[in-house]
Order: sequence, then structure tokens, then C-alpha cells
Amino acid sequence: MIKVGLTGSIGMGKSTTAAMFADAGCPIFDADAQVRALYSLGGAGVGPVERAFPGVSRDGVVDRERLSDRVLGDPEALKRLNAIVWPLVGAARAQFMRAAQDSGAPFVVFDVPLLYETGGEKGVDVVVVVSAPSKVQRARVLARPGATAKKLDAILAAQTPDSEKRARADFVIDTDRGLDAARARVHEIIAVLRERTKQANV
Repeated sequence: MIKVGLTGSIGMGKSTTAAMFADAGCPIFDADAQVRALYSLGGAGVGPVERAFPGVSRDGVVDRERLSDRVLGDPEALKRLNAIVWPLVGAARAQFMRAAQDSGAPFVVFDVPLLYETGGEKGVDVVVVVSAPSKVQRARVLARPGATAKKLDAILAAQTPDSEKRARADFVIDTDRGLDAARARVHEIIAVLRERTKQANV
């Protein structure tokens, strides 16, 4: 089974691209969705995160805005947060892998925003980077409710630069050319992966 890491900086269109892989029948592990579940009511991450960062939760739910304000621009705080969250995400990932193997899937896609930042590329066979020009990226992000240029700059400072991600990727999907072009690129990549799987099984 080929393990594909799908990543991209904020505002690049990674979530939309992940949905295209899912629509094509690819099993998807969404790391951010797992984190949201961990932060939700009854989630396994609420207690540990609140103990590490008192005041970031309310009514039994981690407030991601409050948490973001506490860790953005503070590498040590971000390191402490990752030490809490990523082992929990890893357990969910292992369960996903077992289910995918049982189903006979030829490859799986791990949707991980901070793949390079956490060393996650070492655990996959292929990396797909979703990208767009910085002007497009900034316009997309700043159009979101509550977004500010200051917050965006802080997030980008904590992420591997897009140029480096592109250089290290096995495949790049440019999302500034429209949905049809991105979808066509997704299907090209799927075709290549299916061919690799066939060759590996010969």
C-alpha cells in the first residue's frame, strides 16, 4: 500500500483538493478533522490541553482561537501542544491504516497541514503539495472571518515556506488555475499511483 502525504500552507486549497481525492474513491485521513474531534466536547485532548494552557477551553471545548493566541509566535508553546496532540492523532491514524489494509485499498492519503513541519514526510512514500501564488494565498486567507494580516504572517512564519515544499514534493497541484484543472491534476496523480501499485504487484 502506498502512503501519500497531502500538504500545503494555509490558504492553498488543500481541503478542497483532499475532497477531490475522496470523491475519486481514495481513503483519506484528515489530521485536522482528528484534532477538531480531540478539541470537541468529550474529546481526549480537551483536558490535557487545558492543563497545559489554562483558560483556552470553555464549556468543555477547546477554543481554537484562544489556543492559537497562546501558541502562535511561541515555538516552545507550540512544541508542548504538539507533544499532547500528535500522539493522540497517531493512534487514530493507526486505526485508519488497519481499516484501509483490511479493505485492500492500493493507497491511502494522509491530509496533514504540517507534514514537513512535524517530520511527517518520513512516514509516507509520496508527498503531494497543494500550492498557489502568495498573492492568491493572502487574498483567500484574508477573506476569511476574523482573519488579519498579522495572524497570517505569524502562521506563515511557523510553516515551511511554500517554495521549499514545492521543491521537496513528488507532485505539486497548483490551485490558482481553477477547480477543473486541479481535479484533472488529482486524477493524473491517482493514475500514476495506480500504475506504481500494479508494477509493485507484478
